[in-house]
Amino acid sequence: MSDALRIALVGNPNCGKTSLFNHLTGTRQKVANYAGVTVERKVGQFTLPSARAVRVLDLPGTYSLDATSPDEAITRDVVQGKIAEEGQQDAFLCVVDATNLKLHLGLVLEMIELGRPILLVLNMMDEARRRGMQINTQKLAERLGIPVVETVAVRNSGIENLMNALDQGKYSTPHTELSGLTGSNHHKIETILHDVVHSVDQEDKRSDFLDKIFLHPVLGLVSLAVMMFIVFQAVFAWAAPFMDGIESFFGWLGEAVGAYISHPLLNSLVVDGIIAGAGGVVVFLPQILILFFFILVLEESGYLPRAAFLLDKLMFKAGLSGRAFIPLLSSFACAVPGIMATRSISDPRDRLTTIFVAPLMTCSARLPVYALLIAAFIPEKMIWGIFNLQGLVLFALYMAGIVSALIVATVLKFFQKDKSQHMLLMELPSYRFPDVKSVWIGLLDRAKIFMKRVGGIIFALSILLWFLCTFPQAPDGATGPAIDYSFAGMLGHVMQPIFAPLGFNWQICIALIPAMAAREVVVAALGTVYALSAVDEDAMSQGLASIIGGTGDLGWSLATGLSLLVWFIYAPHCLATLATVRRETGSWKTVSFMTIYLFGLAYVMSFLTYQIASHYFG
Repeated sequence: MSDALRIALVGNPNCGKTSLFNHLTGTRQKVANYAGVTVERKVGQFTLPSARAVRVLDLPGTYSLDATSPDEAITRDVVQGKIAEEGQQDAFLCVVDATNLKLHLGLVLEMIELGRPILLVLNMMDEARRRGMQINTQKLAERLGIPVVETVAVRNSGIENLMNALDQGKYSTPHTELSGLTGSNHHKIETILHDVVHSVDQEDKRSDFLDKIFLHPVLGLVSLAVMMFIVFQAVFAWAAPFMDGIESFFGWLGEAVGAYISHPLLNSLVVDGIIAGAGGVVVFLPQILILFFFILVLEESGYLPRAAFLLDKLMFKAGLSGRAFIPLLSSFACAVPGIMATRSISDPRDRLTTIFVAPLMTCSARLPVYALLIAAFIPEKMIWGIFNLQGLVLFALYMAGIVSALIVATVLKFFQKDKSQHMLLMELPSYRFPDVKSVWIGLLDRAKIFMKRVGGIIFALSILLWFLCTFPQAPDGATGPAIDYSFAGMLGHVMQPIFAPLGFNWQICIALIPAMAAREVVVAALGTVYALSAVDEDAMSQGLASIIGGTGDLGWSLATGLSLLVWFIYAPHCLATLATVRRETGSWKTVSFMTIYLFGLAYVMSFLTYQIASHYFG
């Protein structure tokens, strides 16, 4: 790729830039971080008709080179050639929304003033024509002094013309009549549009009609609530058959592999440590992908910015911005991408508050813990003949996280020095059908990230836990379970007095240690600990399956089960989340504060739950 053509995509948010990138590169793209900063770099490659290789960089969306957020600063620095690892780009593809040239041409004029080689990509031309807009692209190219290509990225239309233009070197340093234009950039844009755009009916009647529903103060909130209800129902209902299939596969794999391993220790390592540990996490991949599918579809359709706008006033009262909606929604799948999504929040105060409360959203890693405990302690019966009691408890756990996040944000608001109000300014793009290819590539990216996580820290910790629960082995003549003599057993008994007021026994204390890496590990950890705690081999062999399935006798009281449920609402059992906070904020002080306040909340709320439940339920 040393002689490859180097190009970068630049444009406002919601201009279709990422869809264009996906159509050009397909799955031949990778994501990494810029050195020393938290912003990701998305790089792909494709081949021109002449067989020349092209390296394309998708820069974060920005309205101006006057950066106000970390994402926008990266775009500015790459355009200005200040980032050494990117070097000088051979060309910049300025992608603009043809239906909103008045806003999007501002960035183009800034690029022209820098004298960079530019090719203007006039995207969403189908939508412009639907609205009755007639754009004279030849005259636009003459007035700007740069080549112009029309595209419809979501339908792959115009991509061939774009590639031919790149092949023929139709990108150039601007030579323009702009210097004959006086006044501000705003005045220049008005003059250009008067010459090149003729509108029969520029109103977007479809978007106006839908906005009357989705932005209505009452209907909008009702629509959002219904939409979120459908999303979370789908996460559970649609994922169930896939999860059952994955569970069956890993169960079969454990039996098949275990049959060929005669050595008991090696058999336990492979079956109970490796296969069961990985399977206990991979099983939740369908739920994560289904949730991200809806997020990507809602984002591509243009709905998510409207949801943020709708919730701005409500969230502002709690010390949050409407822009926090998308990061917090992403946190229901995983707090890591949710925290990373806060980069779009330009105000530092709002961004930091959103980071602090993102871990309180009920991420998918909590689902296996909730499923285990609810199945074990909450009876499966109907309330009023229509509501499942176990489902209501799960809904209450979700709501507890949301309400707690709003309360924490409200409290943080009183301790902040900056009491000024920060107005939410955002562009509401036209409604459009989601780009299937972009959604598919987005899901593939999420799957890769999740599987790398499983293949890395979670996999390693499953093996480490098995080792700690197995060695040193019980001495000859020992009458108790072998785990009592292990490193994990000794540590669990040391920790138990600290957690006794919460109703936690020593087995739970052991499971909480590997759960620091990732919450979902606690399910496999409990199964491993209880299996190795069994005195007879039959109970040991059945322990893991019965615990994870919620059918085993844990020997806990109802108060203990409820206390542990509440613990996992708040406790920061996720090193990846804490590492992301450190990377995003660059401050160990922030990480320490988050860890202390979350563990403090978890201990206090679990203590109250256990004491109250013990009093009323015995």
